[in-house]
Formats: sequence, C-alpha cells, structure tokens
Amino acid sequence: MDNNEYFVSINDVSKRLAVPAHTLRYWEKQFSTAIRPVTGSGGRRYYRPETIEKLMVIRDLLYKNGLTIAGVKKLIHDGKMPNAATEFQPTNIGEIAPVAHTTVVDGQNDAIDTALDFLQTAKQILTNG
Repeated sequence: MDNNEYFVSINDVSKRLAVPAHTLRYWEKQFSTAIRPVTGSGGRRYYRPETIEKLMVIRDLLYKNGLTIAGVKKLIHDGKMPNAATEFQPTNIGEIAPVAHTTVVDGQNDAIDTALDFLQTAKQILTNG
C-alpha cells in the first residue's frame, strides 16, 4: 500500500480485497467496533490503511479459515483478533477461538462426532425446554 495514500475510497478497497462494496458496508455494521471508515461529503466512505488491514484479516477469517460472523465478533470482543502481520493458519485459529473453527484431517472424525453430539443435545434441550 502506498504510504502517501491515507484515505482510500470504498470502491478502491472493494477492488483490492475482491469483496463487493455492499459486503464492506455490511461488515461495517457487524464489526462496528473494529471497522470505522471516515465519511466525507455526501456520506462517502474512506478507509485508513489500518482499517483496510483489519478488513483483510476479517475477509481471511471468514473466507479462508471458515469462521462465522459470530466467531469473528467473539475474536474482536475478546481482543484476540490477529493482525495482518500475523501469520494465522487454521491450527492457531483453533487456539484463538476453539469453538469458532475446527480443522478436519482425513480420517479424523472425532471433532465432527463431538460437534454432532453437542448439537443433538442442544436440540433436545431446546425442544423439550
């Protein structure tokens, strides 16, 4: 990113991250504590470099590591969201948010079986409660 570029329009950020502008606006609402663009005349959004880095991390957590919106919100709330400079792989994402993400390796179905048992128990509690 160019150091002279302090504010970047939503369209430019959308192109850089390969994420539609409407998705960036949605993330803004969902992650309002982490994503706060500056609004210019006419309500146009402009992003600072540090905000763009947070958006990159959010994009990667959602799209590459399979976390849910709720999982990312929990990371932000708990102050455990990795920064753009941090290398994060599915294995250490599990350390950050063990419930938010599980990696399944060929032949290892224990995590899936445990999750299914948990969901079945939760369903019983909710339908009988």
